[in-house]
Amino acid sequence: MAGLLRRDMLGVALAVAAIMLPVAGAQAADPIKVGVTITQSPPGSVVQGTQVKDGLEVAAKIINDAGGVDGRKIELVIEDTQGLPEKARAAVEKLITRDKVVAITGEHQSSAALAGIEVAHRYKIPYINTNGWSDAIREKGYPEVFNPGNYNSRVGSAAAATMKDLGVKRVVSIAENTDYGIGLAKAIGEALKKVAPDVQYKYETLDRASKDFLPAILPMRANAPDAIINLMLPPAAYIMMNQLYEQGVAPSAKTWLYDGSGLADYPDFWQNVKEAGKGMLVFGLYHPKMAQPALGKQVGEAYTAKTKNEPNRLLFQAADSLFLIADAVKRAKSTNSEALIKALGETKYTGTRGEITFSKDKGYAFNQWLDVPYVTFQLTEINQKVGDAALVSQPGQPLDKSKLWKPAK
Repeated sequence: MAGLLRRDMLGVALAVAAIMLPVAGAQAADPIKVGVTITQSPPGSVVQGTQVKDGLEVAAKIINDAGGVDGRKIELVIEDTQGLPEKARAAVEKLITRDKVVAITGEHQSSAALAGIEVAHRYKIPYINTNGWSDAIREKGYPEVFNPGNYNSRVGSAAAATMKDLGVKRVVSIAENTDYGIGLAKAIGEALKKVAPDVQYKYETLDRASKDFLPAILPMRANAPDAIINLMLPPAAYIMMNQLYEQGVAPSAKTWLYDGSGLADYPDFWQNVKEAGKGMLVFGLYHPKMAQPALGKQVGEAYTAKTKNEPNRLLFQAADSLFLIADAVKRAKSTNSEALIKALGETKYTGTRGEITFSKDKGYAFNQWLDVPYVTFQLTEINQKVGDAALVSQPGQPLDKSKLWKPAK
């Protein structure tokens, strides 16, 4: 009887071992650690940081739910940079040397990205720039840095084309005093010289920490331009817009207001601007009526189910950043940095927004996805969702002026 009991116990032990072995094997497959640098506290854009984090988490879940990359799960290691260059530099150093990540991604502020890429370049670790628009990031020519997101020259050419289609003669950009703001203001000027050389253009650089922009706005009351282009991020952008509206400058019957910074994607946009946002033209990297690959629809639906919010441009840019890393690991069959950089350079991947490839042309085009899709839409009602906004130009198409709305005064 004792022998029988021992045999039964042994049988149970062997059965448990058989069940546990696959689990132990799965646990033995180390996760693929991806470093993430985002803003989670001021003075940088916490809203953008949250949207990027959401996009990365949605993408990680999609990858991991499908079995990971060759059986290895993606693990995000997140560091808060506060949007500050010195914090970004320290974060990337920590992620590489202490956390042993295979790649860095997530950055959404140009000044922080410019600091972070220096560290990634020194260690020769892949760096996927999610949303740093500054052309200077590309102009460095670093082979480790890849740019699937938007870039200043893209916005510059789009804004210039819109100004040409509007038929305006005098344009003023109001830019924040950052690499993003100043770089984009200059890019718009260069683009206007090519497509609308008769347009008089200038830009004003303002302190993003200021609470009052009236010294720059009041002179416009007597001599308003035909169009004002916003190149500031919240909260400064909200203050500036409200003061433009309160002083009767823009949006108005005389002056168009064009946003080149993605303000309409911010969940607190309407509660901060109200009437000041009605009539604003928007450079848009996402609109529900844009054509999207199946992966984009999957990501958008997963995000809405998770947050109850409409999808936004940073959601898709962040998701693509992680999908590109996973795709490179799979094709390289390795997490070795050199192998990953080579695989990323050979990317031909249909992500959430289209087929992504990276240019090898020098300057702003280096390691950049050049064909980032964009539209122009106009907000015509207070509290209007992006999906309900008037789509006044589709990707690659001129402005449809018949769809435009302008205030009576």
